[in-house]
Amino acid sequence: MSEQRGLERAFFLILLAFVSAAFFTVLWQFYGAILWAIAVTVVFRPVERRLLARLGGRRNLSALLTLLLIIAIVIIPAILITITLIHEATHLYARLQSGDINPGSWLRGLQASLPGWATALLDRFGLNDMSAVRERLSSGLADRIQTIAAQALNLGQGALTVLLNLGVMLYLTNFLLRDGPTITRRIGEETPLPPEIRELLYGKFLTVMRATMKGSFVVAVAQGTAGGLILWGLGIHAPILWGVLMAFLSLLPAVGAGFVWVPVAIYLLVTGAVWQGVVLILCGVFIIGLIDNILRPILVGRDTRMPDFLVLITTLGGIVLFGFNGLILGPLIAAMFIAAWHILTEQRRQALEAARTAEPPPP
Repeated sequence: MSEQRGLERAFFLILLAFVSAAFFTVLWQFYGAILWAIAVTVVFRPVERRLLARLGGRRNLSALLTLLLIIAIVIIPAILITITLIHEATHLYARLQSGDINPGSWLRGLQASLPGWATALLDRFGLNDMSAVRERLSSGLADRIQTIAAQALNLGQGALTVLLNLGVMLYLTNFLLRDGPTITRRIGEETPLPPEIRELLYGKFLTVMRATMKGSFVVAVAQGTAGGLILWGLGIHAPILWGVLMAFLSLLPAVGAGFVWVPVAIYLLVTGAVWQGVVLILCGVFIIGLIDNILRPILVGRDTRMPDFLVLITTLGGIVLFGFNGLILGPLIAAMFIAAWHILTEQRRQALEAARTAEPPPP
């Protein structure tokens, strides 16, 4: 009888593993939509709770109103920015191809404006062949813009897939806003973990998700918006393209928006637009650069942040593995890894203390 029960349990476990693998394989087709639905829900949960209290506990209405708010302040602006970005990227690439924009010309101006000691230093390190540098810079910049334009074209061709994922994300977000606490409680009950470990991991998950969405993305959007508006005010071509690039680089610690506005400021100074270059430097230091230092502690709090080097490495690794979704998945995996090892270390420490306590005193 016991052997029969053992066989039945083994068969059930195999069936459970197979069905679970098949289930996650199906979900994987929309893992990006699911991930962003969870992230958006975590950020807008406080808004939904306030609406729920004001509406007398009407969950369907509060979830619907929160979803409409998400569409109004997140989805529609993102679509408009993406359309403008596609237009600016393709137009900038066309200007590079036609020669209307020539990176080599301002590099020649930079070489001519260098003082004697700087020219001698370049000669000493064998960097005096500026024609080769100009060619590499021009071809490299053209390749980067061509890549952006090609990605924009692919995005346009895959519009149906984008719309499908967007629909899945919004549909799932509505249910998570409405039934999130029930779903979370049910998953917790079905997860074979002790309650204290489950709560710690869940808390770490929420902390990193909020930190990434509120601390990283909001700061990145603020820096990109400020940078784009400043470049637009100074008459720089394709300000939305450069603003989006600044926002993306702002997501990476130790990189930042300076990788965009500093070369632009140098370009303005070299080409004779001195006051524009000085204004951009001042705005870059005192507006764009201070946004992170002011907003991030307010939105996240310093005690929830991982070390910058770890965030940088895991974000870059996440982007390589998962694409744009890696901006969330990379730091999230790192945080769960740290939390799991912290739990293991704490359990071992408690076990050692218990063992020492249980030892009989020496005679």
